[in-house]
Amino acid sequence: MATPLARPPSLNPRNPPGARSVRAARGAGAARFLAHRAVWALFTLWLLSVLVFAGGQWLPGDIGRAVLGPLADARAVAALNHQLGADRPLLDQYLTWIGHALRGDFGTSWTFRQPVAPLVGDALLQSAKLGLLAFVVVVPLGIGGGVWAALHAGRWLDRLISTLGLCASAVPEFVSSIALILVFGIWLRWLPIEAVAPPNAGVLDTLRHLVLPVLPLVFVFFGYLARIARAGMLDALEADYTRTAILKGLPRRVVIVRHVLRNALLPSVTVAATQLGYLIGGLVVVESLFRYPGIGSLIYNAAKAKDFPLLEAGVLTVGLVYTLANLAADLLHALFDPRLRAHKGS
Repeated sequence: MATPLARPPSLNPRNPPGARSVRAARGAGAARFLAHRAVWALFTLWLLSVLVFAGGQWLPGDIGRAVLGPLADARAVAALNHQLGADRPLLDQYLTWIGHALRGDFGTSWTFRQPVAPLVGDALLQSAKLGLLAFVVVVPLGIGGGVWAALHAGRWLDRLISTLGLCASAVPEFVSSIALILVFGIWLRWLPIEAVAPPNAGVLDTLRHLVLPVLPLVFVFFGYLARIARAGMLDALEADYTRTAILKGLPRRVVIVRHVLRNALLPSVTVAATQLGYLIGGLVVVESLFRYPGIGSLIYNAAKAKDFPLLEAGVLTVGLVYTLANLAADLLHALFDPRLRAHKGS
């Protein structure tokens, strides 16, 4: 009995001609895109380090005088400046500072008399807890509200969601925070004013203390995300591929889930990832009002006390968070939109 001839690899339907080369080209394009964004992220961080160091040098005040006090002897101030290296050339000071910073050594805080790195790390973890909780709440609400408004475009539900989102976004954080404190914290006494729960508090009690700080952030970002999601949905509903799917007789639910949402939510996902940096590192007003020990309040207190090592480390850490958030947004955009990855790769 004759042995059947094997199908040539080039004629195998699972391995069509050029498929491997196409996949290889896409992989190379993705690698080039990631490398391109990583290089720009590193350049941004280096430029930020220069600006942070220069800002710390240009701030009014003398380092030795800030540490020893206004009544300290001039010779003691000069000796301390020499000990800290403040009388050396600026380039030498920057190289020494950035070298220690790359190893995680930001010096000692003049206010707390403790190493800066643990202080910044603890404050960053607290801000991350608050920011991630707000992110988990506002992203489904904002995107879901925008999608629901687009599916009912021109109707009362669309106008209601758009109006509520616009009004919520127009109110500054400090205004909504004060209003929430007065209504729910002082008048009704439903929620605690302080955002920090007792040390022995459980998970539910901890979340209860974080409700008031999270709500102003939800108000601000709900309208923004809802508008982005609504605009993306309307564009996707009017696209040619949506019309083609409808003409093929596919049910409306299948068209929306399989063809519309994937393309419509791309801008919303990118914007949400970008705003994560602000939700972690830019909450100075909210953290100050609710006495929350986050990175924003730490930077604010360091600036008031002219604690330059703590201030520089805090600002550089916030810049790192923003850079990583933007890099994550670019990666998500490339993941969901292969056209961008191929364009950047070419």
